[in-house]
Amino acid sequence: MAGRDASGKMLNVLAQKVPWFLGGSADLEPSNKTTLTYEGAGSFQAGSPGGKNLHFGIREHAMAAIVNGLSLSKLRAFGATFFIFSDYARPAIRLSALMELPTIFVFTRDAMGDGEDGPTHQPVEHLASLRAIPGVRHAATPGTPTRPWRRTGMLMQLRHEPAVLVLSRQPLPTLDRRVYAKATGAAQGAYVLAEPPGGNPEVILIASGSELSLAVEAHGKLVAEGIRSRVVSMPSWEIFEHQTREYRDSVLPPGVTARVAVEQASTFGWERYVGGSGHVVGMRTFGASAPLKALQEKFGFEPERVAAAAKELLSKQ
Repeated sequence: MAGRDASGKMLNVLAQKVPWFLGGSADLEPSNKTTLTYEGAGSFQAGSPGGKNLHFGIREHAMAAIVNGLSLSKLRAFGATFFIFSDYARPAIRLSALMELPTIFVFTRDAMGDGEDGPTHQPVEHLASLRAIPGVRHAATPGTPTRPWRRTGMLMQLRHEPAVLVLSRQPLPTLDRRVYAKATGAAQGAYVLAEPPGGNPEVILIASGSELSLAVEAHGKLVAEGIRSRVVSMPSWEIFEHQTREYRDSVLPPGVTARVAVEQASTFGWERYVGGSGHVVGMRTFGASAPLKALQEKFGFEPERVAAAAKELLSKQ
């Protein structure tokens, strides 16, 4: 299931249970999967003021500003569009953080999943841009289809911070939690998803969003070769940075300096977690127009390439 599909289900559940929860998309409801479809949801308009679907039209900045206004009126509102169009909404998102509003912004088509749409629609620097806004502490990129559900309770508990969800267009694999750590660790922003047999990792693979499955596959290849790798799922830098030093060091032990981060976005900022001797499999250029598989091969988002990067780091130690 794609991240956007899981998010759509989550929004429908929230809207049915919370009378003051409403929102909509900047003319992209079918693609964002944000339409509230349950019986009685309706559309907000002159003849039906109780409708919960807001049709903002192609005006992302105005949408985000309206969401801020609704939040100031003590309603719980969300707005949605493609992630690339967050540029238009960013000034209003910044004000949301400045005013300490618990707004919700849902962005889909998080990275290379746009494929043939090309670099004009493939976000590269956008995640770094939102992470840089003070107060946007929950810029999250779920790595499995169940993660948006896990974040539901966290979103509704927020009182003074805007929440940003960055979701995939392509389907994400569901991890077997009997094998991998439970997703409840996402509440800390990052957690150990997989360990080598016997523990004591010598290399750490860090991933967020749709790249988490790449790290998991690379981990399997490394372990099969006798290399002790750990996988860290890091959906939110901001939440992780608010954890205790003891917890952060338990996830990313200072003594393990061989680290590979994987994210289909700008590499900017990842040096905080991989250090000077680590490696980032990410974007250093704009994207390209091609099918998703071809783009993943071109830019190195393949488990074999991630495993190779890890082995290269170990060879230098």
